[in-house]
Parts: sequence; C-alpha cells; structure tokens
Amino acid sequence: MTDSIYFAPLLPWQQTLWTQLTARVLTPQQSLPHALLAAGMQGMGKRAFVWRLVAWLLCRERENHPLGACGSCESCQWLKSGTHPSLQVLPAISKPISAASSESYEALKSTSKKTKADSKATATKAIDNAALTTKVDDIRALQPFIYQGGQGMRICVLDHAEQMTIAAANALLKTLEEPQAQVYLFLISDTPAKLLPTIKSRVQQLPLQIIAASTAQDYVTHALGSTINREVVSPTQIEQLLQLANGAPLTAIDLAQASWYSKRALWLTTWQALQQGKRSSVAASDYWQTQLGISDFIQLTEMMLLDIQRVSLGLASNQQDIDLVTAIQNYQPSDNALAALASNLQQTKIALQQNVQEKFAYDKLMQQLAQL
Repeated sequence: MTDSIYFAPLLPWQQTLWTQLTARVLTPQQSLPHALLAAGMQGMGKRAFVWRLVAWLLCRERENHPLGACGSCESCQWLKSGTHPSLQVLPAISKPISAASSESYEALKSTSKKTKADSKATATKAIDNAALTTKVDDIRALQPFIYQGGQGMRICVLDHAEQMTIAAANALLKTLEEPQAQVYLFLISDTPAKLLPTIKSRVQQLPLQIIAASTAQDYVTHALGSTINREVVSPTQIEQLLQLANGAPLTAIDLAQASWYSKRALWLTTWQALQQGKRSSVAASDYWQTQLGISDFIQLTEMMLLDIQRVSLGLASNQQDIDLVTAIQNYQPSDNALAALASNLQQTKIALQQNVQEKFAYDKLMQQLAQL
C-alpha cells in the first residue's frame, strides 16, 4: 500500500456517502461523529474510503477541493512523506507509505523470518498477521496525542480493530467515552463481529457494504477490460466473479487476475484422475509444483472445496464454467472427508509459517485429495 491511496479516485459506490460526510464538515454548526467504523468484508473498498477521507480532512485546501485532498498543500506533502504530525496509525504496518519508503516496509516485514521467493505470499501474510495486533501499550501511547489540546485537528486510524487485545479495547473505551474536540478516530475491521459490543456501541458505522449489482458489474467490467489472460470476458463471467467474491468488486478483480483462477478446470481434472487411480499423488504433486506456489494452490483448493460442499448439499455450483456437478455425481465425497480436507488446509497454512518445505506440503495435500 502506497501513499497514492490518499489521492486515489473515489469508488463509484462511495460517491453518495462521500458527499454526505464532506457536506457535514463544510457546513457550519455540523461536524463528523468523533468515532467512525468502516467495517465489512474485504474487497468493498473501505480502507480506500477511509484513507481518502483522512487526507481530505487534513488537507489545508479542502474547502476548494470537495472531491478529495488537493495533493499539493503542506498537509498533503506530509502525508506523502509519511510524517504527518496530526495522524497516528495503529498498527504501524497499516500506514500508507511512499514508494521511496517501500524498502523500509519490506525490511519491517522481513525481520520475522526469511523465506523462499515462491513462499513470499504465504510468508507475507503470516508476518503481517503477527504485526496486526494492537496491544494495550499501543493505545496508551496514543493518549498524549489525543489529549494534547489546542493543536488543531488530529486523526487516529485503528486498522484491523478486531485484532485489538481485550486490554487494548478496554483502554480505547475511555477515549471513546470522552471525545476530545477536533479529534477523530477511524476504526477499520474486516470482521466487526469480533469487536467488543461496548466498542461498537460507541462508534458510528459507515454504510459501505451495500453496492448495487449493476454498479459492481460495470466497475469490474471496466477494470478488467475486454480480456482476462487473453480470453474474452463475457457478462456471465463477470457475474460469476462477483458471486464468488460475495459481491465485493475489488475482490472480484483480484480473483480474475489471480494466477490460480484459470486453473480451476485443471484442478478438477487432477482430482478426478486421483480418484480414478489414473495419476499418483506424487506425480500430481510434482506437476502442480511447476504450475503454482503452494499458497496459490491452497487458495484454489479452498474455492473448489467450498463449491463441492455447495453441490453436495444440493445447491447450485457457483462456477458455471466448469462441470463440477458431474464430478460430484461420480465421486461423492463424504461430509467427514470434506471437513477433514478443510481442516488440513488450515493446518498446512500454519505449517508453512513454520518453514515446512513446500514439496512436503504439496505431497501431503495431494494424498488428501486422492482420499477425498
């Protein structure tokens, strides 16, 4: 994530909310709530909205730029350099950084462990997860910034708020219960159900989750252009991507561009070959290691597993471009086998974080697929 997120174009489905919030700020006798929660599944653009709003609130020229921060005033320059004195971000790794600072970001991520290049995605996720927890000392360290008074507008952004420790959440309650003039708190959460009820009751949630189907389809279609991996994209394929992404446009775009998405039919062929005994698990493992890194293969398998479970329950497949129904009719996996594979996928993720070799993980997963 770079500082450009502060000045990125507004996502189409966020225009109404943006207008409502900025009008409150620009209208005398009105203001924003002191604590706002941007919550919901990934891929809806909630972080993009928050960072854009933060930049605009701090912008010295916001009255002349109602559609977004100017990008050139002293405040915007501070944001670009990552040194804005009126912005605090927890955890620190969530703070947007400039391209010039990207090396320090990579250094921060690599302090936990070194990994092979083909394990980069899995390792980064593991390292980031370890760095996303906000502790009570982090909240206490914010107090001087929040209560200093007379310093103009100050903004605190608490990303991954659901990962605050209980002690940290309780410490935050005091700040929420005693709002300070010109101090705004933005909480961001992918899983708001994990937030303490006492926290949720003291913040106002931004309505960022509702996106009209036509708006989402138009946005994804425009973003992807006419082809994906040199294949023409049809409206039906866009609908499928959005369905697989639970309606989240940004997730749908990432899905279409993922290296593993085009290999779903190949995964199904491999599974059928394993079931029929036409291919050994060792041969399948050796082949797939030339096709995808293990983290990508796990994502692919998780998607296929979810759809297999749907079809097994008599529901329609989410993937209409591959013949999953026929495969299930010929090889109906048991509920226990499906649950076991799902559990093993999670165990494999943990094992990879502990430097288990990818070949070993691949071999084991193929053995499990043969038994599904």
